Amino acid sequence: MSSVTFQLATPTDLETIIFFMQQFYAMYSYQLSERKREVVDHLLRTPAYGRIWLIQYNQQPVGYVILTFGYSIEFYGRDALVDELYISDDARGKKVGTQTLAFLEKACQEMGIRALHLEVEYDNEVGQHLYRKAGFAEHKRHFMTRWLPA
Repeated sequence: MSSVTFQLATPTDLETIIFFMQQFYAMYSYQLSERKREVVDHLLRTPAYGRIWLIQYNQQPVGYVILTFGYSIEFYGRDALVDELYISDDARGKKVGTQTLAFLEKACQEMGIRALHLEVEYDNEVGQHLYRKAGFAEHKRHFMTRWLPA
C-alpha cells in the first residue's frame, strides 16, 4: 500500500530541500539565489517563523512544503501561508498533493491557526483544481507586494 508521510525538516535537511527547490524553480524559471538558501536555513533554525516538511511517498522523499506564519485581523488571529509546495513528477497524480493539504490543515489547526493561504500561478490549472477541491477559494482582489530595502 502506498503511503505519504511528512518529516519535519531540520537544518541537516537543507541540501535535500535545496535539491527539490532547484527542480521547482526550474519549472517556472525562478532564480534560486544564495540569499534564498540563507533564508531557508534561517527558517529551519527559527520555528517561530514557520515550518518546512519533507514529503515522503513510500518512504522516499518526493518534495517539500514550506509553511510561514502571520497574524491577521481579517482572519481572526494567526494565519499561515503555504509559501512553497513541490512534489516531484514521479509522485504526481497519486494523491500526494491532496494528502499534503490535509496534513497542513490538521497541523495548522493543532497550532491554533485560523486561516491557511496559498498562491498559485495563473496558468497552473492542475494546482488550482487541487486547491479548490481542498476548500481553498479565490478572493475578489489581488495579492500585491512591495519590496522594502534591506
